[in-house]
Amino acid sequence: MTEQTKVPENNTNGVYKLQLYVTGATPNSSRAIANLKHICEMHLKGKYELEIIDVYQQPLAAQNEQIVALPLLVKKSPLPERRLIGDMSDTEKVLRGLNIGGAE
Repeated sequence: MTEQTKVPENNTNGVYKLQLYVTGATPNSSRAIANLKHICEMHLKGKYELEIIDVYQQPLAAQNEQIVALPLLVKKSPLPERRLIGDMSDTEKVLRGLNIGGAE
C-alpha cells in the first residue's frame, strides 16, 4: 500500500512532506492512517504531501530509513526532520512533533 496526497504544484512554500510507515492493514496501521489524515486535513489542508508506505510491500524503504518501530511518521520537511511512533491518536502530541500550532 503506497498512497500519496499531493498539494498543488504552485504551493511549494511551507509544504509539510510526511512519510507514514505502516505494516499492512493491521488495526494500529489503519488507526494511524485515519488519525494522521484527519490531523493533516484539519491543520495543514492544502499544505502537505503524505506518502503512506507499507513495509511489507516495500521492505527496502524501511531498511533505508532504519525503522525499528511501527507505525512511524517521518516529517521530512520543513526541517528539522522529526519521527513520531504510534497510532497518531494523541493529536496534541502529533501537532507538537510536527511543530504545528493550534487550529489555523
